[in-house]
Amino acid sequence: MQKMHYVMPFGAIPASGRVRRAWLVLGATGLLLTAIGGHAQTPSPVKIAAASNLKFVLADLTSQYRKESGVQVMVNLGASGNLARQIQQGLPVEQFISADEAWVAHLAQAGHTVDPGQRYARGRLALVVPIQSALPLNQGLPAVAKALKAADKFAWANPALAPYGVAAEQALQRLGLLEALASHKVLGDNIGQTTQFVATGAAQAGITALSMATAPELAQTLRALPLPETLHAPLHQRMVLLKGASPAAVAWQQYLLSPQAQAVFLRHGYALPQ
Repeated sequence: MQKMHYVMPFGAIPASGRVRRAWLVLGATGLLLTAIGGHAQTPSPVKIAAASNLKFVLADLTSQYRKESGVQVMVNLGASGNLARQIQQGLPVEQFISADEAWVAHLAQAGHTVDPGQRYARGRLALVVPIQSALPLNQGLPAVAKALKAADKFAWANPALAPYGVAAEQALQRLGLLEALASHKVLGDNIGQTTQFVATGAAQAGITALSMATAPELAQTLRALPLPETLHAPLHQRMVLLKGASPAAVAWQQYLLSPQAQAVFLRHGYALPQ
């Protein structure tokens, strides 16, 4: 049985290139009164696996959900590709919230899901630099790439693991910059690590999720410029319930599709699903 730990604070994520399995407990345990034998029962938490770009929006959503329902949601964050492989290997979760649709389809085809899943949001990219950087962020991606010094690093997520990395490479290819940035490239195992590279100055610029780049928690360390969605294929993000999901997990997924939850996604820089 997998041992559970609390995940370390975002600012303490190591840039080692290794993905650590860590349970992020979002929200304190609440009590749901159930009329069974006249006793109050503590509901079992819902365990989910979610793409790293969802770190901050899920912090808000799970806290809000706990206050309304008394149900705690425990989140295992990581790159969508790594999480999909862990689920196939027996990761004990009831729901997978991916940064794209391909990894959900992969699990569905392998027989791990109850259905094909549902789109819940559309992701956006952002160009980021450290807050004190002199790079010409407001002039856009080509100007930043041209201004990099020989030893400077430019970060994006590993496209083999993270859908946001695929979108980043599509954007760079569209602008004719992928080859020019090859000598500056540093890949994060997931979008959280990629963001951390820039926030700590390990990379002088990078492409990350708009939802992470604009999070209040990073306002003192990063400057961000949203990138046009026309630079890459749409980042349709899909979630799915896994075989054996509890009624509590079903209720949580329904909540994520509610107008109330969709408003939270919009506030965090996502677009509504299409």
